[in-house]
Amino acid sequence: MTDFESGTFDDLIGIMKKLRAPGGCPWDAEQTLSSLRRYILEESHELVEAIEEGSLRDVCEECGDLLLQVVFISEIARERGDFGIEDVTRAICEKLVARHPHVFSGVTVKDASEVSRNWEKIKSGERKRRDADSSAMAGIPRGMPALLRAYRIQERAAKRGFDWEAGDTAPVRAKVIEELDEFRAEVAAADGPAMKEELGDMLFAMVNLSRHLGIDPESALQDANAKFARRFREVENQAAQEGVEMEQMTLEELDAMWRKAKDKIRGGNENVRSQ
Repeated sequence: MTDFESGTFDDLIGIMKKLRAPGGCPWDAEQTLSSLRRYILEESHELVEAIEEGSLRDVCEECGDLLLQVVFISEIARERGDFGIEDVTRAICEKLVARHPHVFSGVTVKDASEVSRNWEKIKSGERKRRDADSSAMAGIPRGMPALLRAYRIQERAAKRGFDWEAGDTAPVRAKVIEELDEFRAEVAAADGPAMKEELGDMLFAMVNLSRHLGIDPESALQDANAKFARRFREVENQAAQEGVEMEQMTLEELDAMWRKAKDKIRGGNENVRSQ
């Protein structure tokens, strides 16, 4: 029997304090803000994966694991005299109230798009008052996955009016084709640095097209990754059943197995498109 049976938020804080205190857990005691970075990322990805897989039990568990990282960081900061969990919750409460004037201050908005634009304006104002970078590009984490970061950059620019007209994807598709042609030209010239630059421009344009089509590019690529992995595993199974090494097969033989894998997966009613 412990002193933390009820499982409340206060219990979680108490458990963390006990783990970090003398006589607690040596591993927990030696952690720092820097050492926790990898776990924050891991827990975030595990929560996203649980949401994608649709297991509410796993979502609940992973929410707890991610919450633990917030409490962990706050306890380390409290020990150093920097801030505590109360400061964290107070700050987010103040931020939510300030950024939702249409809920707490009687401001009228037409739709969610206007809410989003107001949110960015309020954030920019907050940065100016702190003499911080007030650019629309400020605050987009450099460590974000590149596709998601491109999406966020484009969203921010669009909220400042720097965007093509909504509902007309023709110019956005034309931009993708333009970037593809430029990439092809650099490939033909065998210019390595220029190829890299143009490939980046082409990917950026593809993300912009996905945004105008209402498609999350990170999710789309994750789905494509999963689809390829499923089919590749099936090719591996075919090769094993035939007693051959894939490395010794010709491209034509591998392609035949790939087509067979696609047909088999479709036959299993898996909802995938041709690849």
